[in-house]
Amino acid sequence: MALKKFKPTTSSQRFKVVSSLNDITAKGPEKSLLQPLKSSGGRNNSGKMTIRSIGGGHKQKYRLIDFKREKENIPATVKTIEYDPNRTARIALLFYADGEKRYIVAPNGLKVGQEVISGKGAQPEIGNTLYLSEIPFGTVIHNIELRPGQGAKMARSAGSSAQLMSRDGKFAVIKLPSGETRMILQTCKATIGNVSNIEHNLEVSGKAGRSRWLGRRPRTRAVVMNPVDHPMGGGEGRASGGHPRSRKGLPAKGFKTRYPKKASNKYIIEKRKK
Repeated sequence: MALKKFKPTTSSQRFKVVSSLNDITAKGPEKSLLQPLKSSGGRNNSGKMTIRSIGGGHKQKYRLIDFKREKENIPATVKTIEYDPNRTARIALLFYADGEKRYIVAPNGLKVGQEVISGKGAQPEIGNTLYLSEIPFGTVIHNIELRPGQGAKMARSAGSSAQLMSRDGKFAVIKLPSGETRMILQTCKATIGNVSNIEHNLEVSGKAGRSRWLGRRPRTRAVVMNPVDHPMGGGEGRASGGHPRSRKGLPAKGFKTRYPKKASNKYIIEKRKK
């Protein structure tokens, strides 16, 4: 994956940095793996706006992604690497030996024609999905399950990865992208490698219009509002703001929002970095 910069022939081209899409090998998606995707515009079931700055954007269809990888010991060939408008990572279309087609989140370095497999006895190679009990220590992994058979929940976005540190009893110790170290049952699955599109965080849209294409509407800063609209509003000139907080008054920096009696606290060995 490479980034593409532009000559500043217009104002919007000056700072624009986007993906070159050189890694994409298909013109369109697999139609049998598409589902309709309805846009909410930030409204709930009664039509009330509950999330601001959402609306518009290009019409999209959802790609059905196989996060469970439950087709064990059946080899699959990578047919294409595709763009997915619903996630930051690339997706890969697999053709299984029994004729079934499925999408997976493409790991970095996965090539068209490569063979991947999941289940017990699989080799710890890029794209293969193994149980945590069989993955060697220090291996970089992604698409990690929290509960056996639940499907991947962690380390799924572009460029993210975790690392298997050790095993203790029936648990494996994983270091997550946030810096948190936690225990996960060894009967959970994970995929070898890190997620594709690793330079996604370096992309710059260059103009407001590109955000509108993605369904992001303009966002009004809190400090330019009136006191009736936001706790950080009001004041003369720029003498406004105060302590960073949300529209409802909840502190935004340094304030712990995690429930102290949360059941999963006992599995966390080291909290995420602040």
